[in-house]
Amino acid sequence: MLALKVNGTVHNLDLEPDMPLLWALRNEVGLSGTKYGCGIGACGACTVLMDGAAVRSCQIPLSSAQGKEIVTIEGLPADGQSHPVQAAWIAEDVPQCGYCQSGQILAAVSLLKRKPKPSDEDINTISNICRCGTYVRIRRAIKRAAGIGI
Repeated sequence: MLALKVNGTVHNLDLEPDMPLLWALRNEVGLSGTKYGCGIGACGACTVLMDGAAVRSCQIPLSSAQGKEIVTIEGLPADGQSHPVQAAWIAEDVPQCGYCQSGQILAAVSLLKRKPKPSDEDINTISNICRCGTYVRIRRAIKRAAGIGI
């Protein structure tokens, strides 16, 4: 039995310890906001926060997630209000197809936690892929959430 703390709730799961966190979140916990993209950790569609750091959940075995605080896109809003990054995403009209957006948002949240006023170079460290190419809007949204002039 593995204990997985997701969005503040502990889930006791009878799963193999080498199962990727992504599949436990989607298939066992029922949180489908975390997306399967490439399966090799390259695209970032599966990004979640683990103890505040952005990680690719398709590459994290459940055994490595035990005892950690996992936050998915579903756990990001607080008190029914949008997180500032989510609000900036909406204000900048970032999503096009939307598939990568939960991972993009969580990567931005992690960046802003580490660097509250990120430079363009800092923003460039986010390696999540957007097939629709909304990178200009993503950059503007991150700057808006950070309170940096665009």
